Amino acid sequence: MSNKVFIIAEAGVNHNGSIELAKKLIDVAVEAKVDAVKFQTFKAENLVSKNAQKADYQKETTNKEESQFDMIKKLELDVNTHKELISYCRSKNIMFLSTPFDHDSIELLNDLGLEIFKIPSGEITNLPYLRHIGRLDKKVILSTGMANIGEIEDALNILINAGTKKENITVLHANTEYPTPMEDVNLKAMVTIGNTFDIAFGYSDHTLGIEVDIAAVALGASCIEKHFTLDCTMEGPDHKASLEPDELKAMVKAIRNIELALGSSVKKPSNSELKNKSIARKSIVAKKDIKKGEILCENNLAIKRPGNGISPMRWDEIVGTVATKDYKEDELI
Repeated sequence: MSNKVFIIAEAGVNHNGSIELAKKLIDVAVEAKVDAVKFQTFKAENLVSKNAQKADYQKETTNKEESQFDMIKKLELDVNTHKELISYCRSKNIMFLSTPFDHDSIELLNDLGLEIFKIPSGEITNLPYLRHIGRLDKKVILSTGMANIGEIEDALNILINAGTKKENITVLHANTEYPTPMEDVNLKAMVTIGNTFDIAFGYSDHTLGIEVDIAAVALGASCIEKHFTLDCTMEGPDHKASLEPDELKAMVKAIRNIELALGSSVKKPSNSELKNKSIARKSIVAKKDIKKGEILCENNLAIKRPGNGISPMRWDEIVGTVATKDYKEDELI
């Protein structure tokens, strides 16, 4: 990943199991000019037990009587669908990503040639899973929702010891509540992660709106991940906490603007403002007519625009000297 913020539009399972919806989501991501569009790869049988309960937010956005297994089973994408979506992304010149949730899915995505592996927050304490991805020696993006700093350290050590280079890992601060309350974002922890591990960092966002993503970039995030949907009122577990197409566009535009605005750490006049220097700054001028030979003093000197004469910073140097010529009122000294 370059110095440009890497923006991932997280389609996730918002395709509702439909390849047509998935392609529409890719189209939206392309139009918004994100860097990658990401889905989720899993086998329900490998991911959850048939007795697993839904999260509260999932109960609110899907059929309450349905188990987590049944909900997830409907959202699986098979191998051929993966291939078709990868081909579609290639034709649209956008990177296809997907988060694997089990070992078979890791192997599938590796066989399909994915360049970057995204580890979801729920797998940060899954040692065999982390080791499996670590051995691939690919670029890794690690989400850290629900984790403390010690768990992040453990996960990083597993990945690195398994064979992944530290410089190829980006750690995303995250909160695994959909939508995340603003008071729980704790965005400063993102910077703590970067400083603690001397590692690239970013933010995976589940808040409503786009302001936290923009703030994250201003704080130094190199990667932003955000859920999006075609319509946040659609049925499904994640639509409610996702951006609609216009919001996704606005987020990308704002992030790119902030990238430009951050500039460098050097404080100096910009090229665009240099022309205003002589207009906005002031010079030492004659307060009234001054005859040659008069002593220049506070009574006959003033400080006024424009700023293309002697700088007022030289006031002490000029006061007390002798006028070497006649000056008219307001004339530059």
